Amino acid sequence: MSGISPFFMTKETPVILVADDDKSMRMLLREAMEKEGYRVVEVSDGKQCLDVYASVKPDLVLLDAVMPIMDGFTCCKQLSKISSNFGNSTLANPVMESSLNTSAISVLWNSTPILMITGLDDPESVDRAFEAGATDYVTKPIHWAVLRQRVRRLLQQAQLYKQFEAATHALQELVNIDGLTGVANRRRFDHYLNTKWLNLAHEQLPLSLILCDIDYFKLYNDRYGHPAGDACLQKVAAVLNRLAQRNEDLVARYGGEEFAVIMPNTHAAGAVHVAASIQAGVRELQMDHSESEVSRYLTLSLGVATTFPNFESSLTTLGMAADKALYQAKAQGRNRIILKQVKC
Repeated sequence: MSGISPFFMTKETPVILVADDDKSMRMLLREAMEKEGYRVVEVSDGKQCLDVYASVKPDLVLLDAVMPIMDGFTCCKQLSKISSNFGNSTLANPVMESSLNTSAISVLWNSTPILMITGLDDPESVDRAFEAGATDYVTKPIHWAVLRQRVRRLLQQAQLYKQFEAATHALQELVNIDGLTGVANRRRFDHYLNTKWLNLAHEQLPLSLILCDIDYFKLYNDRYGHPAGDACLQKVAAVLNRLAQRNEDLVARYGGEEFAVIMPNTHAAGAVHVAASIQAGVRELQMDHSESEVSRYLTLSLGVATTFPNFESSLTTLGMAADKALYQAKAQGRNRIILKQVKC
């Protein structure tokens, strides 16, 4: 391990996938890469390279251009597609800061670098390699010092790209997530509601919105203190997140002690069912609320609105209807659910 830079001293050493039909060349490449401190996986043709790629998830591919069964150019095109899809699906999920220095380089890079190694050095072959998606290109006989430097450079670029993508993702989380409760914030709520309104107007499908308000929350804060109030908000948010289970549903902190649930492609009956589940879930927390006038425990008032979006109407009609339903639920004594169906 003495040859590897401290830059790469992570818990998962970079993995290099070597694809070459020449056994002696594979051996030389393995020795050279292992001397640098990398882990090496060998295959003898392009098809094998594709077969093992998903399970190995290498940080770099050394690929021969001329091989039987599947040549390097064809393999390179397929690898570029696979690695891009893998990277995009990974970035769709949250990344914890503590994992940044322990995960393999390719985890957050949306295109694994491919270095083609071949005896072909004519301009047409070089152009073909880059058109197929190769990141770099070296010719045989190999100049080993050049190869080591190019491998190191590609891995460093991948590492930097990973860190950039992780930082970008973290910033996006900060912009869209409520810092106290961990659910979406009002900014994310507004953007998501607008997007779903347009999509569902095109598809002529229903859209439901639930607004929730913690009953007598100001009195709760006055009685138990603001730290307890913050913990209360977090517990309520957790209930909403657990019970709004569909992938398309979005739970957001609407403001203060109010939460919202956007439910695309959900009719009124389904939305009321979820609202009732949320109400019951908060009640089952059995959080003492001695200042409440409706229960000894914490309760919710909920307003539910449902409509079929269209391009001639405004999405504000749905929000206003849910707000009116919530106001009515509070005016009628709290700890209840009111539904309003909107005709646009």
